[in-house]
Amino acid sequence: MSGTSPGRTLLRQEVVEGIKRYILDERLRPGDPLPTEPALCEALGASRSSVREAVKILAALDIVEVRHGHGTYVGRLSLSALVESLTFRGLLSPDDDFQVMADLVDVRELFERGMADRIISSLSTEQLDALEGLVATMRSTGAGDGFVAADRSFHALLVAPLGNDLIGQLSMAFWDVYTIVAPHLDGFTQADERATIAAHQNIVAAARAGDTTAFLKALGEHYAPVRRRIAEAQKSPSPRRPH
Repeated sequence: MSGTSPGRTLLRQEVVEGIKRYILDERLRPGDPLPTEPALCEALGASRSSVREAVKILAALDIVEVRHGHGTYVGRLSLSALVESLTFRGLLSPDDDFQVMADLVDVRELFERGMADRIISSLSTEQLDALEGLVATMRSTGAGDGFVAADRSFHALLVAPLGNDLIGQLSMAFWDVYTIVAPHLDGFTQADERATIAAHQNIVAAARAGDTTAFLKALGEHYAPVRRRIAEAQKSPSPRRPH
């Protein structure tokens, strides 16, 4: 990195912006092919090395996808870069790691509370039955990977009927960050497990009954145990740090 000149850095960033403009101007969608490397070089007036470096940057952001032997395509435009950045911040920052987790919980709950009426009205009978099945899985597996997977799937399905890809991606992005950082909190007790399962069951029951007030109450109950764990970690004189 120390050997990279300011001029080269500027040129590389110009090529990055040029490729992004091309995607927008051509109204390309995820999965659409980009021009070949020589064609990009000619269109952008850039060297092959600058184009390759720009593609690497855009690939890391999931804006483009390089399929070796096939070419370069518009990426899925997911939030993977945001997830990695937030996760690293939560693992690295000595002063605010638990605050990061508290913020993530706030954001997750904000989505579900803010969309409560739409979620309830959009969930089909089949989706409600599927949510019931995930609660049953949580109850049968107990704390562990199976429990976490069912919990994640539950919240993915909860917002799926909204048909909003951005909300779905953000919800799962923050979930993924949280599940990576959360093990550094104090243990998830059996009482927490029972309360979490009960809250999920109440969420489904409220949605099935079309009761927004009960739905919001159940959401609060669901997030209460983790809020308590975060608060206890913040009060601890020597919080356990990730390794």
